Amino acid sequence: MSVEGFWKVAVATPLGTRHTVLELYTEDGALQGISRGESEQLVLKELRLEGDRLSWYQSITKPMRMDLSFDVVISGDDMSGTAKGGIMRSAKVSGRREPAAQPA
Repeated sequence: MSVEGFWKVAVATPLGTRHTVLELYTEDGALQGISRGESEQLVLKELRLEGDRLSWYQSITKPMRMDLSFDVVISGDDMSGTAKGGIMRSAKVSGRREPAAQPA
């Protein structure tokens, strides 16, 4: 299954819904990714695709510094799952593949 492309993603946090666009691509045979959010651009770390399950973590600085771990399931052009950061409870993640780069 290919997950490459642009994904418009929403993360429902206690501080409100955060929006980002993920760009997933293969470079030198390895899956890579970038998250372009409302106020920062981040490289996705430890990006793994196992079957239909995609996981990674990213270190945000806004609205506060935190490492977020994502675990989502890909179903065609949709993704759903959770993001967990620090002591905060898991946040619901949903996303949809977009045909081209879109603003966050």
